[in-house]
Amino acid sequence: MVKFSKELEAQLIPEWKDAFVNYWQLKKQIKKIKLSRIPKQPHHNHDIPQDTNVVGDFGRSIFDPVRFTAKKLFSDKLFDSDHHNKAELIQVKRKIMENGEEEEIYETELAQLFSVEDEVTIFFERLDEELNKVNQFYRTKEGEFLERGEILNKQLQILLDLKQILKDRRWKNSPSKLNSSASVPSSWASSPRSSDYTESANDDELNKETPMESSETDEAIAALERNGLNVLNAELRTKSKKGKPKMAMRIDIPATTPTRTISAVTSALWEDLVNNPRKEGHGEYINRKKIQCAEKMIRGAFVELYRGLGLLKNYSSLNMVAFVKILKKFDKVSNQQASANYLKAVKRSYFISSDKVVRLMDEVESIFIKHFANNDRKKAMKFLRPQQQKDSHMVTFFVGLFTGCFVSLFSVYAILAHLSGIFSPTTETAYMDTVYPVFSTFNRIRVMHPGVGPISTALGEHSYQRVWRALKGVFALLSLHLFMYGCNLFMWKNTRINYNFIFEFAPSTALKYRDAFLICTTFMTLVVGAMVVHLILRASGFSPSQVDTIPGILLLVFIALLICPFDIFYRPTRYCFIRIIRNIIFSPFYKVLMVDFFMADQLTSQIPLLRHMETTACYFLAGSLKKHQFETCKSGRLFNELVYVISFLPYYWRAMQCARRWFDESDPNHLANMGKYVSAMVAAGARITYSSRGHHNHLWFSIVLVTSVVATVYQLYWDFVKDWGLLNPKSKNPWLRDDLILKNNSIYYMSMALNVVLRVAWVETVMNFRHVGAVESRLLDFLLASLEVIRRGHWNFYRIENEHLNNVGKYRAVKTVPLPFRETDSDG
Repeated sequence: MVKFSKELEAQLIPEWKDAFVNYWQLKKQIKKIKLSRIPKQPHHNHDIPQDTNVVGDFGRSIFDPVRFTAKKLFSDKLFDSDHHNKAELIQVKRKIMENGEEEEIYETELAQLFSVEDEVTIFFERLDEELNKVNQFYRTKEGEFLERGEILNKQLQILLDLKQILKDRRWKNSPSKLNSSASVPSSWASSPRSSDYTESANDDELNKETPMESSETDEAIAALERNGLNVLNAELRTKSKKGKPKMAMRIDIPATTPTRTISAVTSALWEDLVNNPRKEGHGEYINRKKIQCAEKMIRGAFVELYRGLGLLKNYSSLNMVAFVKILKKFDKVSNQQASANYLKAVKRSYFISSDKVVRLMDEVESIFIKHFANNDRKKAMKFLRPQQQKDSHMVTFFVGLFTGCFVSLFSVYAILAHLSGIFSPTTETAYMDTVYPVFSTFNRIRVMHPGVGPISTALGEHSYQRVWRALKGVFALLSLHLFMYGCNLFMWKNTRINYNFIFEFAPSTALKYRDAFLICTTFMTLVVGAMVVHLILRASGFSPSQVDTIPGILLLVFIALLICPFDIFYRPTRYCFIRIIRNIIFSPFYKVLMVDFFMADQLTSQIPLLRHMETTACYFLAGSLKKHQFETCKSGRLFNELVYVISFLPYYWRAMQCARRWFDESDPNHLANMGKYVSAMVAAGARITYSSRGHHNHLWFSIVLVTSVVATVYQLYWDFVKDWGLLNPKSKNPWLRDDLILKNNSIYYMSMALNVVLRVAWVETVMNFRHVGAVESRLLDFLLASLEVIRRGHWNFYRIENEHLNNVGKYRAVKTVPLPFRETDSDG
């Protein structure tokens, strides 16, 4: 049977953990009470009465220490076997405090037998504190959700009125469509994915208007004013009798796409230049696309409201069970039923007696079913109560299966490469281009197999070997990153970090750590299998033109699988990845979400992978596989320029995201963060230039040293202080932060030291410590690239931990969806 403490830990809302009953602290207090009940043998204490039967029974049935000086008559009366008298041991009083608003305060009074220092008194004082804390939090959150519900009802009424106006307008323009417009179009009632609430299918058509829209705007205003609202577009203002502008409402669609962003920036610049309101009749008019976008936003807001209400309901029930359990433990220790009165008070308290949350949940259900699901309850519940995926043992089985296959195929490839003579000293050049540098260790222990001639001379210096090397670099680094991400998911789950909420992933389709490991092992098994097949076919005498297509086929298979439209092999995750990469590439035109800049940070650690991808694309696009002129993809002016571009791109994307966030939020911290990536670009450019000049230019060495040191210090400061929230000199945990998820503080200190060591890995590339051959140099490059991926995976855990703790500190368990109809003060 699972202990309730573990069950409570597993079911409580992580962001509201501090607002729950501190069940564990109360359990510790119960243990103290139990220890205090152990009777102590008196030594030469003549003050204790000789007749100790009553006192002994009292010590066993209630608590020790007690007042031994109490009168026997009072003790006999208080501890009578009658249940009513036992219940009188405690009295819970309820006080109504009016500090601007009504508030309940519970206080427990114990029998006079207990002193102030008794453990029982301390227990009930803490229990009162927990009850008052739960009531206060529940009342606060309930008020927030009720207020949000009122706002959404008002927004929904505006939406319905606008849709009715559009329906009437279509009826006037085209009477033949009367029957088709008699109900809400199915496209409006369709329920999109949670990630699409603020996106429109055709953004280019958003601002297209018909000539009739201008004439219908007054009708919209008149209809909405009937509901007590003055609803206007951006520049269409109404005036009161005194000529002063009124408060107005406007359709405010967030600039989440390039079209909306360009329009918003252009409008802002125009208003700044002209510095006066535009003339009436030339503002934004109501059109169908904007209404569709507004409906998606309101639909998403209702879903989040329903989810928040469900969390609050769960909060109430879990706390009630916690109080029942802890009071049962108290009764068990005391051998009395003294807690019955307290349990009655808990059941009468606000967080249990209030039914506003349940009624609002029913109201939201009915609204969503009627207006957003075409009266289809089953369809509505798919979005209001999404079913989470259950863990499958098949996933674990296939992870183990593909891991074994990968190890076996990797061993087979190494043995075949050895027996084929690839490790012969006379064929070192062919070896470098055929076998990935990780096999170089076999070069020290090779023994030629008798009777088997080397095939390396037949392999030759072909460009497909360069493609294989580049592809294997891509696959190896990508697989390592997937593995690290799987480790992150495992740690986030074990430490109760709500990463799905932070990244705004749908719980029903979010990737779990077993899934990440399955993708990683499947990926590497296919790659190593293709390498084995390639080596066997070449050794068997197949022509290069037949065998050399294997790398290209493998690459096409992975690309086809990534964009496959069928619902197989984690389609929601694949499409989410494509959408995030699109948002990153087109920064700053897309609104930046947490998952967007988190993925962009991953790309800053994958510059070697991007270089391998650039090399592979060059060979395929330039037709080098056919002409075998791979020199064009490793030298020349274009190649040298692409080195700078590839090295700058991840930092540029990340800097543009910071600029966009500053534009949206007006927070100067985003500009400071952008400076970090600009300094990284400068340092990367200096290192590339210094490397191309042969490591003999002292001026460029000084420039590299200064820029790299500045960028590294900047990055370390941002890692520790901003991203991890550490290095707080006033923290109760020395130089860490007040709240830590990991119990062992030394882990944080070791992590900071490891981050510093991995951050300064650029010293090796600048100082040029290596005095090894080409193969070992290539292996060292791969090792440094792998260490950077490991550092990034290590950084990921603490970054999301800090984000989670920020949400916990502000009790944010539900995301706030922006609403389309916003009040604007038309003054000025």
